[in-house]
Amino acid sequence: MFTSLFQRLAVSPAIGVASRTLAAVFGGYALAACATTALALWLPAAPATAVITANLLSFLIYTLAVLWAFATRSAVRAWVGVLAPALLLAALAGLGGAGNPF
Repeated sequence: MFTSLFQRLAVSPAIGVASRTLAAVFGGYALAACATTALALWLPAAPATAVITANLLSFLIYTLAVLWAFATRSAVRAWVGVLAPALLLAALAGLGGAGNPF
């Protein structure tokens, strides 16, 4: 009984679309937020200029993350392709910046 249910869920395209949607919305937000923080800390500019530039670039990054989530071959690649750069950028943000006093 349970094996047939899991087989139907694994083959169901709706599960893949739902997973990609979650990766696009929440993973894209995480990626954009981590990128904004890392760019604001690491851009070699005045703090106000770095923050504004990072915030403007976050819209592009979020859009690219959404496009990536639906352009890959599988939902697993969508999650990995969004979360791996987010973790890398979070680590860069944790290391500090280029002398910005944040």
